[in-house]
Amino acid sequence: MRFAFAGIDFLGGVFDELIRQGWQPVRLFTRPCDGIYDFNDEVVARARELRVSVRSSRINSSELADLKELRCEALVVAGYPWLVTGWEPFVPYAVNFHPSPLPMGRGPYPLFRAILDNVPTWGMSVHRLEPSFDTGALLAQELFPLNPAETHDTLLARCQMASRRLAAVLAADLPRLWKNARPQGEGSYWRRISDRERTIDWNDAPADILRTVRAFGSIEALAAVGGKLLYVSAASGWNERHAYAPGTVAHRHRRHLTIAARGGFVQFTDWNSSPAESRRRQV
Repeated sequence: MRFAFAGIDFLGGVFDELIRQGWQPVRLFTRPCDGIYDFNDEVVARARELRVSVRSSRINSSELADLKELRCEALVVAGYPWLVTGWEPFVPYAVNFHPSPLPMGRGPYPLFRAILDNVPTWGMSVHRLEPSFDTGALLAQELFPLNPAETHDTLLARCQMASRRLAAVLAADLPRLWKNARPQGEGSYWRRISDRERTIDWNDAPADILRTVRAFGSIEALAAVGGKLLYVSAASGWNERHAYAPGTVAHRHRRHLTIAARGGFVQFTDWNSSPAESRRRQV
């Protein structure tokens, strides 16, 4: 099947898997990336290797008309921030890969909240493109339980691996899946996480603080310590009665900081005094 892909490296495995399954790419739509949290190097390199034209602006009616001229049969969206509408006159199929067990977790990037809210089950979904985000009928879905020690980075990897498997399912029989797609029904929209939700509250118990750290992983949680803002990617902790005020540094050893929380302590084992974006720009 001839297809166009809209996305970045975040779910670039979908692009690779469809090609591996014998689908022929005719165009890549991507977006500007900061090279810190978002990347498109791999999908762009793959497209250029195959001599596929790359577009870095929002898909419009002119681009869709071009897809019709290219005899494109499917538009596959995965990690593309702009809503694509009005595709129906130009391509027979248009689907989106979304990293949540739809209809729960619609929205721009629900992985953080999945861990913050201690959701028991997560998954990847493939749905028809509709005029509103993440609401189209479901073609395929893969669900899995979240582990008690799940981190953002492990959950991201699990979603990426599931997306490749779903791409293979899609490639095997898209027309049948499209015909049998089931409406989502009522669901939930999860807005983008704020810095406040990303910030550790020292009045929380150690388990709650560690959940916040795990929820952001290498993206880093925020923590106010000694009048400074720290960026934390790994920590451990334990329950213990103590007389320290929450947020007090109770112990230091090399770069490990042990800080008092409500009813226990949290030890930062991987942290920085500047955000990842500024550190990576200096490299």
